[in-house]
Amino acid sequence: MVLGELGGRITRALQQMSNVTIIDEKALNECLNEITRALLQSDVSFALVREMQSNIKKIVNLEELAAGHNKRRIIEQAIFTELCKMLDPGKPAFAPKKAKASVVMFVGLQGAGKTTTCTKYAYYHQKKGYKPALVCADTFRAGAFDQLKQNATKARIPFYGSYTESDPVKIAVEGVDRFKKENCDLIIVDTSGRHKQEATLFEEMRQVAEATKPDLVIFVMDSSIGQAAFDQAQAFKQSVAVGAVIITKMDGHAKGGGALSAVAATKSPVIFIGTGEHMDEFELFDVKPFVSRLLGMGDWSGFVDKLQEVVPKDQQPELLEKLSQGNFTLRIMYDQFQNILNMGPLQEVFSRLPGMRDEMMPKGHEKESQAKIKRYMTMMDSMTNEELDSSNVKLFNESRVMRIARGSGRLVREVMDMLEEYKKLAKMWGNMKGLKIPKNGDMSALTRNMNAQHMSKVLPPHMLKQMGGMGGLQSLMKQMGSGKDLMGMFGGRDK
Repeated sequence: MVLGELGGRITRALQQMSNVTIIDEKALNECLNEITRALLQSDVSFALVREMQSNIKKIVNLEELAAGHNKRRIIEQAIFTELCKMLDPGKPAFAPKKAKASVVMFVGLQGAGKTTTCTKYAYYHQKKGYKPALVCADTFRAGAFDQLKQNATKARIPFYGSYTESDPVKIAVEGVDRFKKENCDLIIVDTSGRHKQEATLFEEMRQVAEATKPDLVIFVMDSSIGQAAFDQAQAFKQSVAVGAVIITKMDGHAKGGGALSAVAATKSPVIFIGTGEHMDEFELFDVKPFVSRLLGMGDWSGFVDKLQEVVPKDQQPELLEKLSQGNFTLRIMYDQFQNILNMGPLQEVFSRLPGMRDEMMPKGHEKESQAKIKRYMTMMDSMTNEELDSSNVKLFNESRVMRIARGSGRLVREVMDMLEEYKKLAKMWGNMKGLKIPKNGDMSALTRNMNAQHMSKVLPPHMLKQMGGMGGLQSLMKQMGSGKDLMGMFGGRDK
């Protein structure tokens, strides 16, 4: 994942600081210097990095901190907060309303994936009950209308464009007027890609904006753009009223720091990120969960939301009941493996679990891990109902293991590995025993019911240690009130 290397380096810097016996000015500076190097090497602009370092030093005044304060936790919280501030300008973007026509204009550099993103944005809102439509006002790039037409047809979204008309302003006005008459409530205008040196294309963009009077202008940016991101984003902001940013190609291996710079340049929030080429590889962006995942803290509520999408609604109360009982059988493991495979790329799924990204999904081994899950499921297909519904590993004597190996065409050693994996997952599942189940089985309310005891069991030991143990966690939850903000820090959304 883009920015994954940056997150790894920041996490390592924090862990090194945690191993220091005394947190003094030297330890703080070493930690901040390592984080600064990581940000600069990831193409975050120098001005932003310098400002962040300065802000952290203002927050963390070691001389003024009285004895008894958990300095590590205060430093980590300051770093978390400053990274969030980089990505959050503090103002919400315009949100379209159903049954009321809204015009959204897309602008961006050529090659950023703007046309594909227009369709993804329309498709996302179509699934939410909106009636979107697409207008191709890109007359500069050959094949632009064909691409939009193909994407829109696949997603069953109405579209408008012209092979003969060369005036993008005229096409945009005609398309917007037509779809307003057809009662579409989200009209998306795709414009020509351009960069700041192309004055004529910038003038054309201004004319399209003046003619269509968009409710929202979205700047689409490729995550791999690098140090040029700040200047390019600023040029767009000076020409049209950019109100939101969408970052594309977040599934690649680019450094991605330019994405942070673009937010600072436009002073506009990131609203979505593109995580792949397919239509549904498009995520609503939420700052705290993103930074939590970046730092290896996970996004527990995001994981639950993803699970909610793939678990049928009528099965959710039953799953939650099993979770609260802490009784984890091989059948439950089989069902959850099936759900995880349906949740999308495994790297993305496991990065949502606190501290588990590196342990369960080694970088570059996604296909291997996916194949391993499928192998485990094949072995479980060779089990009896008694074996699947048991939580007692001792049931699997030598003859049973050999029968399962023969039936699935796998080695005995592989069956033993699968049972070891089951034991690890059963232990983790058992840690959730006694979790208060939301009324009517609402999975999204799960994180709101987690108290300090449950949080301490879910968090990996090294992270709990960094927070000052159980006492530090309880103190933090008490300070933040009802744990809502703490859950935000670990990926929980503000409700």
